[in-house]
Formats: sequence, C-alpha cells, structure tokens
Amino acid sequence: MNYFLAIFAGAIQGLTELLPVSSTGHLIVFEKIFRLPQNQFGLSFDASLHLGTLLAILLFFYKDYLKALSFKDNLLVKIIIATIPAALTGIFLEKLVQDQFRQILIVATSLILFSFVIFFAEKYGKKIKKEKELKLMDSLIIGIFQVLALVPGVSRSGSTISAGLFLGMKREEAARFAFLISGPIILGAGLKEFLGVITSGVSSSEINFFIIGIISSAIFGYLTIKYFLRYLSTKTLYPFIIYRVIFGLILLLLASWL
Repeated sequence: MNYFLAIFAGAIQGLTELLPVSSTGHLIVFEKIFRLPQNQFGLSFDASLHLGTLLAILLFFYKDYLKALSFKDNLLVKIIIATIPAALTGIFLEKLVQDQFRQILIVATSLILFSFVIFFAEKYGKKIKKEKELKLMDSLIIGIFQVLALVPGVSRSGSTISAGLFLGMKREEAARFAFLISGPIILGAGLKEFLGVITSGVSSSEINFFIIGIISSAIFGYLTIKYFLRYLSTKTLYPFIIYRVIFGLILLLLASWL
C-alpha cells in the first residue's frame, strides 16, 4: 500500500458506494489486482473507507437529517425502520460475509444477476411518488432490500433505489432516501472497523493510509451524490445496468487469474 493507492481506493469507494455498481465488489477487485494483504487492507480497510462516504452523506444531506431529528413527516421513524433489517442481519452474518462472500466469483455473479432486478425496477416503476408519500411499511421493504447489499456485487444504492422504484418513487427521490438510510449502517460498520484498526497495534504509517483513503472517499463521494442526483432527475439507470453486466462478465473471465 502507498499513498497513491490509498487515494485511488478512496476514489473507488466514493464513486461506487453511491452509484448502483457495488463499492465492495470494486474494492475486492482493487485489492486483488494490487495484491494487498487482506489481514491489513481487506474488510477493515473497505469498512473504514465507508467513513469517508458517510462524511459525504452527512455534509450533503445535513438539512434532511436535521429535519428528521425535528420529527417532521415521520422521516426519522422511516429511517429507523429502514435501518433495522440490515443492522440485525449484519450483526448475525458478519462472520459469514467476512469468510465466505469476499470472492471474485460471487462479486461477478451478483453484479450480473442483480442487474435484472434494477432493470425491472427501472422499466416498471411508476416514478411518481416523493419521499414524504412513503408509508412506514414501504420503508421496511426498502430496508429489507438493503440487506441484499451484504452480498458483494449487489450494491447498497442499487438495491435500495430499486426498492424505491418498485414502490413507485421518482428516481431522484428513491436515491435521496437510499442515501439517507445508508448513513446509520455505514456509521456502524465503518466506525467499528476503524476503531478496531486503531486498537490493533498497526503502525502510524498504516493508519495514514486509512485516513488518506477516508478523505479521498469523502471528496469523491460528495461529488458523486451531487451529480448522480442531478443525472437521475432526467435520465435512466440503464447505463449502470449495462456497466454492471459488462464488468461482471469481465470478472468471470478473469476469476481464475484474480
């Protein structure tokens, strides 16, 4: 690991966490290509980079979170309800995710298969509802879809935006709510892993890699949110679906090498 790779990894995280293309999948491929040791820069590094994405989300949506804390439009309740399924599943399946799911073949297969879900959501979603029209049961459904993101290659934003579209939300509204509910999950997972790194006795130079990656992730994450929401106000998810399928097929071909 060097500083350039830390910046590069942060950029990958900031871009792909918020686009429907799977950040974990891309980071696993990144670590495989550059032969980074998984005990130092595997799941812990990935989760720590999520703190940068969290910072971007908090900065961009701070007014929405303040609105939620003021108990307007049941937004806080909706966020809590949508967070519970992924939080509980993550607690009980964390070991399985660490040991079994971080494989190129799983990433490639998930990228391709879940592309069909995004396709049907884009094609058949009515795209008429705003976030304030969501019912509490709708929030729970979106939260259940967020559980699927534990599988590398699915994509947190891809799964939750798809759920919103299936429920009739506009693309931009679905994405905004998806980002809002990702905040608590990212905070829990990222903070836990980063504190684990700090207390594990790693050197100060290694800590610097994590910090630089987090800063890079925050910058690229903020820009991604800004321009992705603008994009969704007028355009479809089809380019991302095509990208997922092509990337997945390439990974299938390279699986034995990586």
